[in-house]
Amino acid sequence: MTGSVLPTVTMPLTLGGLMGLETTSANALRAGLRTLVVGAGSAGSALARDLLRTPEFGLCPVGFLDDDPHKKEVRVAGPPWEEPGLPETLPVLGGLNELVGVSLEFGVEVVVLAIPGLPPEDFRKVAADASAVGASVRYLPSFLVALRRDVVGSDMRTLDVNRLIGRQELHVVSASVREVIAGRRVLVTGAGGSIGSELCRQVYGFGPSKMYMLDHDESNLHRLQLDVWGEALLDDDTLVIADIRDRPRIEQLFRDLKPEVVFHAAAHKHLPLLERHPCEAVKSNVLGTENLVRAALDIGVERFILISTDKAADPVSVLGATKRLAELIVQANTQAPGVFAGVRFGNVLGSRGSLLSVLAEQVRGGGPVTVTHPDVTRFFMTIEEAVGLVLEAGRMAQGGEIFVLDMGDPVRIVDLVHKFVEQVNQPQVEIRFTGLRPGEKLHEALFSQAEERLPTEHPRVYATVPPVDSLGAVVRLPDLYGAAAGNDNEAVRVLLTELLPGYASAPSEGAAAFAAPYPDDF
Repeated sequence: MTGSVLPTVTMPLTLGGLMGLETTSANALRAGLRTLVVGAGSAGSALARDLLRTPEFGLCPVGFLDDDPHKKEVRVAGPPWEEPGLPETLPVLGGLNELVGVSLEFGVEVVVLAIPGLPPEDFRKVAADASAVGASVRYLPSFLVALRRDVVGSDMRTLDVNRLIGRQELHVVSASVREVIAGRRVLVTGAGGSIGSELCRQVYGFGPSKMYMLDHDESNLHRLQLDVWGEALLDDDTLVIADIRDRPRIEQLFRDLKPEVVFHAAAHKHLPLLERHPCEAVKSNVLGTENLVRAALDIGVERFILISTDKAADPVSVLGATKRLAELIVQANTQAPGVFAGVRFGNVLGSRGSLLSVLAEQVRGGGPVTVTHPDVTRFFMTIEEAVGLVLEAGRMAQGGEIFVLDMGDPVRIVDLVHKFVEQVNQPQVEIRFTGLRPGEKLHEALFSQAEERLPTEHPRVYATVPPVDSLGAVVRLPDLYGAAAGNDNEAVRVLLTELLPGYASAPSEGAAAFAAPYPDDF
């Protein structure tokens, strides 16, 4: 069984939060996400036993689902596994088709599929049902059966992400998200990218009447349809090839498709490239966003959620400046009939070109591992947290907010490298420092100095609204578009400085110390 048939994203989220719900044994309530194990056979029972004995996995089994009517409970403790406080058995709470009801009744946050060899159509249904109640999904590979060995929690996860990011992962998405997606026409821009494709998988699980996946890269769309549906015939109107910089095309698509909810993930995002090509950053990140917002206003979109970056807080890079302008475009429409809001991410682990993928390639090649600066720090979140934040923002937004996940303390990149190498059982590798480049900060911030951090109904999600005087930049955007259309890089840099007080297109601290390239700003 592979992950390519999943209609929802697998989410290894590990925050506590037992919600006060009871199981058959109070002793079973340990720190971790409430976990439902699908499959009460030998694989499921061994897995539940291991999760109970290993709280650092962050998963707390509350029971099983199994279609065998004779199974009422499963033994999960006993010699040589007995430990004080562990339950001897866990209940079988129902059959596979009862996943939704059981999950809602017991506050399930994670569903683990422990039936190697489960038919693909059943696999997809279980995963979709889990998404419909806001639960994340993990599964066990079928090769475990062929190996004829016991199942342990580590089979679900090769890296302890908690150690890498310096905090527990957060279960952000809730079952209430279904209220804003189910039965509605949903459009995801940048659908072929890392965040966009994860959004499509999750949105699909919440039952939209139609999900449109927009990208300018046809190969990305082909791969995405294969991942979401298990086949890619490319013969329906859910796949949309378009460039968000093409206003007439975007307006025509919105008139024809009439989306009710829009998640805008399309953007240029690689900081060093955009420092060299600022006109392209303006065309995609600013003009592209305005094209979408204008089209959404014209047809009365209910909800429009922009995906931004923490580099938009007091920006010093072209990436940050253009994404801040995109935020202001969205925030300038608080009086619109629909709800327009955004979310800011730190660095996302698991996305293409992210730190983990770069590390893996460099370690596999024997090093050296390149890091920009010995003291550089960044905020990190998993791709699952990022998608959950987008969906929750879509649910909680009232208009004009920028939502930010509380990502704890920033992580020193050098420390993350050492932890990664240790976890993959590789010898320590050489670290080569390449130096900060123009537009890069030594330390990122989630909020600008002028922004107020506001609480939301989610204890680990915050919001900010724009200072009144910041929205004036939107009025001068035509000047910026004109400079970008003329491919006048210097004029674009000057205008960005004028539009965003505090932004200065100047080399970063230590930027000239080294000249070696590096694929992203780590």
